[in-house]
Amino acid sequence: MRAYLIRRFLLIIPTFLGISLITFLVVQLAPGNPLLLKLRRASESGGTGMASVPAEYIEQMKKLYGLDKPLPVRYVIWLKKLVTFDFGTSYKDQRPVIAKIAETIPITLQLNLLAIFLVYLLSVPIGVYSATHPRSWSDNLITIALFILYSLPSFWVAMLLMFFFGGGQFFNWFPVYGISSIEAQTWPWGRWLLDRIWHLVLPVTCLTYAGFAGLSRFTRAGLIENIRQDYVRTARAYGFSERVVVFKYAMRNSLIPIITLLGTLLPALIGGSVIIESIFSIPGMGRLSFEAILSRDYPLIMGILSIDAILTLVGLIISDMLYATVDPRIRFE
Repeated sequence: MRAYLIRRFLLIIPTFLGISLITFLVVQLAPGNPLLLKLRRASESGGTGMASVPAEYIEQMKKLYGLDKPLPVRYVIWLKKLVTFDFGTSYKDQRPVIAKIAETIPITLQLNLLAIFLVYLLSVPIGVYSATHPRSWSDNLITIALFILYSLPSFWVAMLLMFFFGGGQFFNWFPVYGISSIEAQTWPWGRWLLDRIWHLVLPVTCLTYAGFAGLSRFTRAGLIENIRQDYVRTARAYGFSERVVVFKYAMRNSLIPIITLLGTLLPALIGGSVIIESIFSIPGMGRLSFEAILSRDYPLIMGILSIDAILTLVGLIISDMLYATVDPRIRFE
């Protein structure tokens, strides 16, 4: 296992280089110029037009931001800075990118880790129940409900929750803005925690329901397939109870596809949190990336996408480690 993990961690380096190169090209070649966008906004706020901006000033700004160099040179410069964990400075406010990410990533991780915990907490038991009661009225009802949940877009669900439970025409139970109350920092720890949970109820619900619905179906399908295997029939023939047969024998082999999804669930939720954080005005990394894309903030976009790539690769390694824990037959050596 140790040798395998060393190889996998070393394999992260070329994989990350490939991801970063493709991402850099996509970001840099996308329509829109951050410098021209910034100058246009400045000229509009000052009541002047773009034509009044001297060409020499535009060239100086290009040189300042490094946009006067060819794409390969810009990528090499960015890569050299990345080795020292320097993602550059934001075009928008000249703050270090790493500082802006450090402020927002804890909030995004709070949302997504809590959502992942709830997804697995709810989906695995429901999937097991559906698999052990196939084609029953309860299984059919659960299947219909899960397919409906999976088909609902998150932004629409967010708007419905805000309308019904966030001070619309019905109930004013949950806040729909921010992640904590304004004066929460001065409160005792217990009260601060309850306030944080109170603010997270609606956004975490929006992040949870789709993954919960999809993972429940994966659990059901995998468990039904294993229940039909010969070793399960043998376990029943030996007189083991149905609970032992399902959870000790069939369920353990059904965890492999569920663990596989764990490696991709975190980056998928972070991608989905862009919409949720924007709707609920949560100052997380999703909302930060959305604002960075609108302002064509290349260093900030590359910093956020690099963090997402690292989280994806680390999640896949964690999945591989859990394989051997769940199934003793798997030995990576």
